[in-house]
Amino acid sequence: MKSIPTDGSAAKRVSRLACCFMGVAHIACLGDYVKGVFFALCEVCFLLLLPVTVKKLIGMITLGSPHPELPIKMRDNSIFMLIDGILFLALVVIFAIVYYLSVKSAKKGYAEYCRTGGKKRTQGEQLNIALGKSFPIFGLAPAFVMVLVFVVVPLIFSVLVAFTNYSDPAHIPPNNTVDWVGFANFAELLGGHNNWSAGFARVALWTLVWAVLSTFTCYFGGLIIAVLLHEIHVKIAPVFRFIFILPYAVPSVVSMLVWKNLLNGTFGVVNRTLVALGIIGQPVPWLGSPVMAQFTCVMVNLWAGFGYFMLLSMGTMTAISEDLNEAARIDGANKTQILTKITMPLVLYQTLPLIIMSFAHNVNNFGAIYFLTSGAPTVSDSTTTMAGGTDILVTWIYKLTITLMKYNYASVIAVMIFIVLAPFAIFNFRNTKAYKEGSV
Repeated sequence: MKSIPTDGSAAKRVSRLACCFMGVAHIACLGDYVKGVFFALCEVCFLLLLPVTVKKLIGMITLGSPHPELPIKMRDNSIFMLIDGILFLALVVIFAIVYYLSVKSAKKGYAEYCRTGGKKRTQGEQLNIALGKSFPIFGLAPAFVMVLVFVVVPLIFSVLVAFTNYSDPAHIPPNNTVDWVGFANFAELLGGHNNWSAGFARVALWTLVWAVLSTFTCYFGGLIIAVLLHEIHVKIAPVFRFIFILPYAVPSVVSMLVWKNLLNGTFGVVNRTLVALGIIGQPVPWLGSPVMAQFTCVMVNLWAGFGYFMLLSMGTMTAISEDLNEAARIDGANKTQILTKITMPLVLYQTLPLIIMSFAHNVNNFGAIYFLTSGAPTVSDSTTTMAGGTDILVTWIYKLTITLMKYNYASVIAVMIFIVLAPFAIFNFRNTKAYKEGSV
């Protein structure tokens, strides 16, 4: 290896060699054979896979061609081609990251070479340094690859399906191919004057109303019960705590199915009991009309979910220092003033951020709707869209994929949910203590 100057004048030469081929600068200029061979092998492996990579990426762009003359098993499967293309695109991203790291390593190695006056390390020292510095990278590499393959790739696939016509009956592989359609699905759902756009607007509006009502009823219902149990000093208070936590402890699937039978308009126990007591003359269609069914969903969800916030609120109350209450009593405050001026503000301050998390949860609260009403009752556009009067977006996605096989529309709705919920999730995460401490 020819020696290079130690005054920094060869920095451009090192950078050019590092950019031309990974590892060349390490071997030819720095004498760092361990890193050089590793980076060179990475590029050689990528070049060997390059023909397959190009083929898969082209397949992702074209999504195959119809070949009705061939047996079904031999035809192009557009969905497999899309998934393969995304996987090989992830491989290209990983290679680009490694390429960047190799160039950065070469520049840093030359800076160290100049700082030490051209002193070269032995191969043993180079190996020890490389292993020591690369241990965190190799330790995190399996987790990074798994996240990329099992999280990022499926997410990208779900988003890309929104820009295709992947739907029954004419575009279901392998019998038929799938085509790219751009923003046509978004235009039809969001701006089209048809049953699909009307159904989407109706379901999206109800999803928003449902999320807001179910969040605030559960939150303030749990808060009120917690305050009452905290302020009422009776011996049987623990019994009430146990009773109120039971709805939260029972699996929601069981609870919703039980309530679905109890509220049946014809033979439900609730209607039969109210009629027998003379409170009502005719059975109430709890799940029979859209408005009544929506009201019932909110009330049943309140019954099932207030226990969670009750526990959180009670835990916050027990953490409030008794010295504050004692100081307030010395100043002449009564129980009502202590509750409204000290207890409630502190509890709200500690638990209010949970509203954001609960709102995001209720937007995707599949079980509370599907197992109670299955989206019923039907409305004017249900024949075409299968979106019932109580369906929220996530239950509608389930019907679109399982029954109608309209994967393109389901993907569009999933993208819209992500766009709405992502800011809430990011805001909630950025305000956590762990994020603030990690950003210092």
